[in-house]
Amino acid sequence: MEDFVQKLRQYAKTGTPAERRIAKYFTEHLNDLPFETAASVADRLDLSPMTVGRFLRSLGYQGLDSVKVEIRETVTTSPAQLQSAMSELHADAAAGKPLAVLVAEQIQALHHIYHLTAQSHWSEAVGLISTAREVSIATHARLASLANHFCQRLTQARDGVRTLDAADNRFAELFARLAVDDALLVIIDCRRFAKARLLARTARRYGYKVVLISPQQADWMADQSNVMLSLPPARAPDLDNLPPLIALLDCLSESVILQVGEEAALRRRRMMEFATVLGEAANH
Repeated sequence: MEDFVQKLRQYAKTGTPAERRIAKYFTEHLNDLPFETAASVADRLDLSPMTVGRFLRSLGYQGLDSVKVEIRETVTTSPAQLQSAMSELHADAAAGKPLAVLVAEQIQALHHIYHLTAQSHWSEAVGLISTAREVSIATHARLASLANHFCQRLTQARDGVRTLDAADNRFAELFARLAVDDALLVIIDCRRFAKARLLARTARRYGYKVVLISPQQADWMADQSNVMLSLPPARAPDLDNLPPLIALLDCLSESVILQVGEEAALRRRRMMEFATVLGEAANH
């Protein structure tokens, strides 16, 4: 990481005008890079994604994802720093500071999810998602963006993944075929998803296997799914418990990517190369 920063400083002094702008932005926003893409950086600086990609390659990186990996591997928190931060957080939460209470609750929810990843039903869900001939992801329209994010992550590991929601009666697509061979339905439940139980029962009757992601307090029956992954309790009954749900979906998709292994790495490389080709074509 120090070498990366040093190169940025050098480009900030001697690079082309575009390189100096990118180097200055990266230097001043290192902590934000994990949340950026080449396209978002280009948009902020009024440059083309191809220019940002070319700059990253001149630094020795295939793209911004390579920089993110290095940041994750090199930027660490010592056990002493972590213990000090947790002690301060617990003290502030005990004093009733609202944000400290919120963060402490979210950390507790992450502990729940991490414990879940060691359970046999987690491994079973990962296996079903990895090996099914096709995977459909169904949820309420309110959570469609999360389902799409989950779907995009899974496409790094495999083909045949799609999302469905209740718009335009798209759930009916699941049952248009007379026979279903090794197909999987992932249901992301929430309190507004009144059709979830009917959808699960019907899917199983038609031969689908079902992985259910649901609030811990939901009254699902054991025979309504093959595998159930329960979220920790929501902070309030009328909330959709989004932070733990996002964390669970990220952990689940990452587990699938890790299980697929080298083929997932090759797929991701091919996808990045194709995205680069499209970006270059769009700028000609």
